[in-house]
Formats: sequence, C-alpha cells, structure tokens
Amino acid sequence: MNFIQNLQRAINYMEEHILEPITYEDVAKHIYVSSYYFHRTFSLVTGITANEYIRNRRLSMAGQEISLSDAKVIDIALKYGYNSPESFTKAFTRFHGITPNVARCAGMKLKSFNRLLIKIKLEGGTVMDYRIEKREEFKLLAKIRKFRNESISEEGNTEIPDFWKECGANGIFEVLKQNTNEHDIYGVCAPISKESKYFDYGIGMKFSSGNLPEGYSIWEVKPTLWAVFKCIGETADCIGETWSKIFSEFLPGSEYNMIDDTDFELYSQDLETDCFCEIWIPIEKKTNA
Repeated sequence: MNFIQNLQRAINYMEEHILEPITYEDVAKHIYVSSYYFHRTFSLVTGITANEYIRNRRLSMAGQEISLSDAKVIDIALKYGYNSPESFTKAFTRFHGITPNVARCAGMKLKSFNRLLIKIKLEGGTVMDYRIEKREEFKLLAKIRKFRNESISEEGNTEIPDFWKECGANGIFEVLKQNTNEHDIYGVCAPISKESKYFDYGIGMKFSSGNLPEGYSIWEVKPTLWAVFKCIGETADCIGETWSKIFSEFLPGSEYNMIDDTDFELYSQDLETDCFCEIWIPIEKKTNA
C-alpha cells in the first residue's frame, strides 16, 4: 500500500476510535505493521508520537466540551479516558494552560489540536541522493540489546548512543575484530514481533564462521533490495536528519515501499570523509494495487 495512504489509514482509525482505550500498538495492528515500524514512521513524519496525537486530540475535544456543556468534570474525564478528576485536571492544565473549572469561565482561551491530514508537499526542488543495491543474505556477529519502541522518539533519550559508548568502553569492538575478518561496523535494528513493545538493536561486524564468543549473537540479514543513503555531517545528528528525509521525502514520492524488517547504519573507512555513515533500508517496488 502507498506510504501516505497507510499513514492516513492509521489516522482515520485513531479518529474513529478516539474515545476508546487504544494505543499505537492497536493502530499498528490495524494497518498490519509492527508496533516499532509504525511508531518510528508516524513520529518521524508528523513530529509527534501516535500516543501523543491521541492524547492531544482527546484533550482538545474535552476542552470544547468543557466550555460548551454543563456536564460534570468527572463525567468528561471518564469519557476521554481518565480514571479520576485529578489525573484529568493535571493533563488538561498541562495542555490548555488552565484548569477545567477555569475553562468554564466566559472568555477563557483554549488550545485546539486539529485532526491530521497527511499530504505530500512539494517545495524547493531539493535533491536527495540515494542508490539501490541488491545484497545476498549475510550474518553479523553482534552485541544485541532490547529497547522500548518509545525510546526512538523520546526527546532527550540517549539509550542507543549510550549503548555505543558502553561497547567502546567495555572492549566490545575489540572482541568483534578478533572474531571477524571484515571490520566495517553495523548498527542494526528490527522489530522483535509485530505486537512487541520492544525492538532489537545490535552493534556488529560481518561474520563468516568460527566460535561464538559468550554474550554475543548471530544476526542474520535477509537477502533483499536496499535503498542506501549517505549521512553527511560530522556528528550523529545527521543520522536523525537523514531518517526524517527518508520518511518525509523519499518514501512518499518514490516507487518503493520500505519493508518492515532489519535496517542498518554502516560505518566504514571506505566512505567519503564528509560521510558520517550510510543508512540502508530494505525496500520493495510499489504495486498498483
């Protein structure tokens, strides 16, 4: 299905079930992708997570109801998914800047959070360089850790960068080099399952054969077609910027869909001096269906 159409289906589902106890996991299941893939896609394209979208829409609607009706605050709180007037008042005040009771006074200003409509906006004629490659299956010797899906979009979250620092401090890279012949470094990630609230992230090097060191795993990367993007910059900030462009510029307008499987960052001495790393995403050609 078209990338933009899939996101719009997700928004439609959230709107249709806005008063029900749904989360981003429920939305991902509805559009048949992993929770991890949907969480990352939605947050990169819209700038907020799906759970934030649901919460903001509910509080916006609750604000309208508070100002236009005589319903009790506790009834409105329950209607919009809050178990107590206290939790509702706290969330309402954080969103609108005033309490529900003050919002009922004449002339009070409330914040509105409108329904999203995903559109492709063409502007500027900027160029995004990429290449398409076909690779056979390969294996990595990797140090793997599980992370929460939410960690990839939490403001200020440094769990994955900290994992890289930890690997450097604990001699992980030296162990990888001793047990592999090719020393390019891969940062690989993939959903554990469609329903899981966690994803696997691994740091590894290409592996052919030999003994498996204790505490390490083999990560098998399936044969597929890849779109490859250079992250140009001197710091890791360029990785997030490139991912944002992939989801907001490349995927909506290209003839390819991203497959819900392993993607990775490649760090190699063979890359140009201004290239921090490459991002490899698994793709397939779009169909007309």
